[in-house]
Amino acid sequence: MAIDPRGRDLKRFLEDDPGGPVVMLNLLRFAEGGRDSYADYARALDETFLPRHGGEVLFAGDGSTPLVAETGQSWDAVLLVRYPSRTAFSEMVADPEYQKVTALRTAALEEAVLQATVPWP
Repeated sequence: MAIDPRGRDLKRFLEDDPGGPVVMLNLLRFAEGGRDSYADYARALDETFLPRHGGEVLFAGDGSTPLVAETGQSWDAVLLVRYPSRTAFSEMVADPEYQKVTALRTAALEEAVLQATVPWP
């Protein structure tokens, strides 16, 4: 299952850019023992990489009781992270220092969805 964005994913992400800020939806399913690794990643993200690239966490929380979901569609955690642009997000992902800590995220997750959102008019 996909966990991390790849080059072709980022290329499509930038080609589809409507301009302006982007809020990234993160749906996370942790691997066994992955919460601690993800917490280390999230700390580095919050302390270093989001400020460096203009990002901010809008919401972070645990998944709870699914009201409408098929079996296997519930998530352990949900994050909404705002970036000033898709380019800013892409630059963060390409940052060599970020790439050193992203292994924590990869190891922490069994499955993930990372989806750009577009505001309604």
